[in-house]
This record gives sequence, structure tokens and C-alpha cells, in this order.
Amino acid sequence: MEYIRIPLERVGVLVGKDGSFKSYLEERTGTRVDLNSDTGEVTITKVKDTGDPLSPWVARDIVKAIGRGFSSEKACRLLNEGQTLRIIDLGSELGKSDSVLQRQRSRLIGKGGRTREIMEQTTRCDISIMGRTVSIMGDDEEIAAAQEAIEMIIRGVPHSIVYRFLERKSSDLKQRDKEMWRKA
Repeated sequence: MEYIRIPLERVGVLVGKDGSFKSYLEERTGTRVDLNSDTGEVTITKVKDTGDPLSPWVARDIVKAIGRGFSSEKACRLLNEGQTLRIIDLGSELGKSDSVLQRQRSRLIGKGGRTREIMEQTTRCDISIMGRTVSIMGDDEEIAAAQEAIEMIIRGVPHSIVYRFLERKSSDLKQRDKEMWRKA
């Protein structure tokens, strides 16, 4: 059994129209998802063998992703092998004021969402900035590149330097993909 709590405003995304997404998630992961719509508490129980022993954890991560602001469609990326979710707490440093957190979120999002968009395009990750967290979905190398860029922005590194870093990482990821195709 897995227990999670998601924000009440995200419950509808988890359920989907007429319960469609919740049913889809249960079917794909062989789990039962019990949801208390008054508190946002979610209980995930494995009910059948899907051949994947990690399926309850995949369901848990999909629920977490939805709770952190991803759409149900984007959260389903976690059903693919090698895809993971990483959540970074922006407020982990003691004494961070709300104005500091707001400035960091603003820098991460960028004007018109451009910075987040550039990070997503160059690292091939999906990124959600919600509350005191930044959530990243992708494979391990993609997430590592995105996390490093996020940490640079949080430290106050100028965006132009972060963008150059991302371009280098994007080239590295493309090279990795070419190598993988050659080996296959």
C-alpha cells in the first residue's frame, strides 16, 4: 500500500471526466486507487499482477506528478520504462521568505514561460513549478541536466549562461541517443 496526499484543486485531474483517468491508471498499473476528495488523501493498493513489480510505485509517482501540477497526459509519461519523477523543494533552506521563493519561481518560469520552455526543450524533460516545488519528469540523464540548470537559476546565475549550459547538455543528450542507436 502507498499513501499520498495531493492538493484538493488537483483531485479533479486525478479522477478525470466521469472517473476515466482514475480507471485508466488502475487498469494500466493493476492497482486500486482510493481517493478521499475532502482531504486529498490517496491510497494505492496492488490488486493484480501486471508483470511489473514496480507498478504500485509507478501509480504513486503518477499521482504525485498530478499533485505537483502535471496534466494526467503528461504524468502518464511515467508509465514508460526509464522515466522517473524528481521533486525539488525550493523552500528547503531555512529562513527563505515568500519574496525569495517568488523571485526564484519567477526566474525559473521566465517571461511568458520562456525559461521553463527552453529547459523542457533542451533537456526533453517535463517541468512543473508549483508552490514551493519544482518537479521534473524524464530519464536520469535528462533530469540531471534539468536539475543542474534549475539549481544554477536558483543560485542567481544569469540566464544567458544557463542557456549556454543547456545547449551543451542538449548536444550531449543527442550524442548519447546516436550512440544508443548504433549499439541497437
